[in-house]
Amino acid sequence: MARATAIADFCAANAADLDRDGAFPSQEFKLLTEAGLLTVALGYEAGGLGLGIEPGSTLPLLLLLKQLGRGNLAVGRIYEGHVNALQLIQTFGTPQQIQTYAAAARDQHRLFGVWNTEATDGVRILPTQSGRYRLEGAKTFASGAGYVERPIVSGALPDGGWQMCVVPMEQVQVAIDPSWWQPLGMRASVSYRVDFSGVELEPEALIGVPGDYYQQPWLTGGAIRFAAVQLGAAEALLDGTRDYLRQLKRTGDPYQLARAAEAAIAVESGNLWLRGAAETVDRFLQLEAEADRDGLVTYANLVRTAIESICLEVLQLSERSVGARGLLRPQPFERIGRDLTLYLRQPNPDAALAQVGRYVLEQTAPSYKLWSHGKP
Repeated sequence: MARATAIADFCAANAADLDRDGAFPSQEFKLLTEAGLLTVALGYEAGGLGLGIEPGSTLPLLLLLKQLGRGNLAVGRIYEGHVNALQLIQTFGTPQQIQTYAAAARDQHRLFGVWNTEATDGVRILPTQSGRYRLEGAKTFASGAGYVERPIVSGALPDGGWQMCVVPMEQVQVAIDPSWWQPLGMRASVSYRVDFSGVELEPEALIGVPGDYYQQPWLTGGAIRFAAVQLGAAEALLDGTRDYLRQLKRTGDPYQLARAAEAAIAVESGNLWLRGAAETVDRFLQLEAEADRDGLVTYANLVRTAIESICLEVLQLSERSVGARGLLRPQPFERIGRDLTLYLRQPNPDAALAQVGRYVLEQTAPSYKLWSHGKP
C-alpha cells in the first residue's frame, strides 16, 4: 500500500500532462511493474498475493484500486482491467493456462485487460478446418489499446455461445482506430476501437467454456472493483477542495464548512461500503459451495449504485466550493470532474437497481440478516 500510495501521488502530479489525445500513462505502468503490482492478483503458488481470490484479501485489493483512482482514473481503469483478466483466467482457465499467463504477468510483465464491449460489428469466433479459431469483428471501449498485450476478448461462436479468448497482441495484426475515441474525459485510458478480423488463435487461447464470462457472481461481483477506483476520485476531489480553500483562506466560511462536512460524510460512507463489499466477498470465498450467490450479486449492485451517488454528490459539492475560478486550469477539478463523469457511466445502472429491489422484496428474513455482516 505504501508503494501504491507513492505511485498514486505521482499519477496525480502527472495527470494533467496526460489529458490529451493519444497520451498513455506509460511511466505510471512502469512504476506499477517495478513495484510488483502487476502480480498481486495472482495466487500464492503463482508468485502473487492472492488479492481478490483468497479469503481475507478483498479489502487490500479494493484499497489499492482506490489509491490508483485517487491518482488518475485512467490508470485505475486500465489496472482494474488487468486485475479482472487475471481473476477470470484463474477462475475459468486450465492449470496450464493459469501457469502460462501467470508467467506472462510475473516474468514478462505483460499487461492484461478485458475487452467485452462491442457494437453491431462485434467479434465472432469461428472454428477453422485446421483446428484453429479465426476472429472477425471489432471491440469498442478497448481500454489500453496498443499497450495491453494480453486482452481477454469475448465473442460469439457459430452456435451463439459466448466465448472468452486471450489474444497475444504482439503476435497478431489488428486494426486500432484512435479516431473512435473522442471522449468527455478519461483520454489517457486510450479506449479505442480494435478490429480483430483475420486474427487466428490456437485452441489453447480459449478460456473456459461458452457462457463462463456471464457466470454469476463473477460478472456482477466485479463491479466493486470499478466502484473502488471511482471512490478514489471522490477522495481526490475532497482533498483538492480542502487545499484550494486553504489557499484562499476561506475555511472559516460557514457554507464551506457545511459542504466540507457533507463531502466527508459521503466519502466515509463509500469507504464503509467497500468494507462491507470486502466482507461479503470474503465470506463467499470461504463458503463458496454454500454461499448465497444472489446475495453477493445484490450487494455488488448496492455498492456500485451507492458509490455512484456518493461520487456525484462529492463532485457537485466540490464544484460549488471552488466556484468558477476553481474550475479553470491548472486546477485539477475540471479534469477530475470530466474523467469521473464518464467513468461513472457503467452499463445497466437501472437494471442493477431493479435487481436489488427484486432481491429485497423476495426475501423473508429480517433486513439485518440480508447481508453477510448481519449473519453469525
